[in-house]
Amino acid sequence: MINPQTEPPKPDWLQAFHIMIKGCGSKCNLDCKYCYYLSKENLYPDSQFRMSDEILERFTQQYILAQKGPEVTFAWQGGEPTLLGIEFYERAVEYQKKYQKPGMTIRNAFQTNGLLLDREWAEFFSKNEFLVGVSLDGPQAMHDAYRVDKGGAPTQRKVRERIEILKEYGVDFNVLCCVHKANASHPVGLYRYLRDDIGAQYIQFIPIVERKNASGFQEGYQVSRRSVSGRKYGDFLIQVFNEWILADVGKVFVQIFDTALAAWCGSNPGLCIFEKTCGKALALEHNGDLYCCDHYVEPRYLLGNFMNEDLASLVNSPKQIQFGQGKLEGLPRYCIECEVRFICNGECPKNRIRKTPDGEGGLNYLCEGYKAFFTHIDRPMRGMRELIRQNRAPAEIMRWYPPK
Repeated sequence: MINPQTEPPKPDWLQAFHIMIKGCGSKCNLDCKYCYYLSKENLYPDSQFRMSDEILERFTQQYILAQKGPEVTFAWQGGEPTLLGIEFYERAVEYQKKYQKPGMTIRNAFQTNGLLLDREWAEFFSKNEFLVGVSLDGPQAMHDAYRVDKGGAPTQRKVRERIEILKEYGVDFNVLCCVHKANASHPVGLYRYLRDDIGAQYIQFIPIVERKNASGFQEGYQVSRRSVSGRKYGDFLIQVFNEWILADVGKVFVQIFDTALAAWCGSNPGLCIFEKTCGKALALEHNGDLYCCDHYVEPRYLLGNFMNEDLASLVNSPKQIQFGQGKLEGLPRYCIECEVRFICNGECPKNRIRKTPDGEGGLNYLCEGYKAFFTHIDRPMRGMRELIRQNRAPAEIMRWYPPK
């Protein structure tokens, strides 16, 4: 066994939870071919897809009030959140200051496709210390394969120009890179492009698993040709890791590597897909509807509208707790007995659409890749854990993991 297994304590839901704020719902100025959220507009056929000031203020008040820790993060997503305009977020910051508790730190994270960013946006982000995530799938051919505008035109060149504006104004940014058919075969080149050409120090690699029967989450699935296979994704991560560990430890931060190190050090992974239970990462639609998760924005996963019921009560409701515990309870034996379960935990339930070798349902579509990747990094992660315990420099990891 790579790491001993322990069962999680019963969660104290209100100690910490996170909400993705969909202030403009699924409204977007792009038509990304693999986007799972564009179709959510069908849930609100007569909507203008714009959060009102009343909802914004009341949510800010209740969200801050419900948080028990010293730090609160407002996560703005979409759709495309820049469509709401800077004035919306200026009011959001004003409300945050109005309801901020003494000694509390408030942060803002903003995920965007980048197309509408300009110097006014950059100045606002810099002034208010927003962390900005920009979606970029690599060089032109890789990015433009699927990330196109409503007219089908490419967008990569514009996104890169906008990133340069953020850098000019000193805005903290990271890159969210989706891994799919168009870029999965070029892991090292893609990583070097983001590191060297874009200058990204913080990178997320998100696997695209696009189900043709995406609303059902049932077996008998078919995934699109755009999707990355488990084996391909695992190989992608392994090759990026091998490149990263030679020179970039402590310089470039790849989310899944940081998450893995936390798990090897005995801490919670800190990323919802790898936690033992779900339920603390919810989604708020523009009209105040609160859903169990942004990957489950469907009628049967609607908890209610916080304008009619207290936000904390919805987060702590039996329905949400059951949703979260279902991740742990739904693990097949193949996963329970797996030596990398301590970090993987069956990943996100939305991807549990395969059967185990013995025919049991609930196996994650990406299982083969995760198992290969987490097994591959076991030795260097143990070495890094030891260095951390000794309070030594990250670069010394090379003693533990010499190139072959």
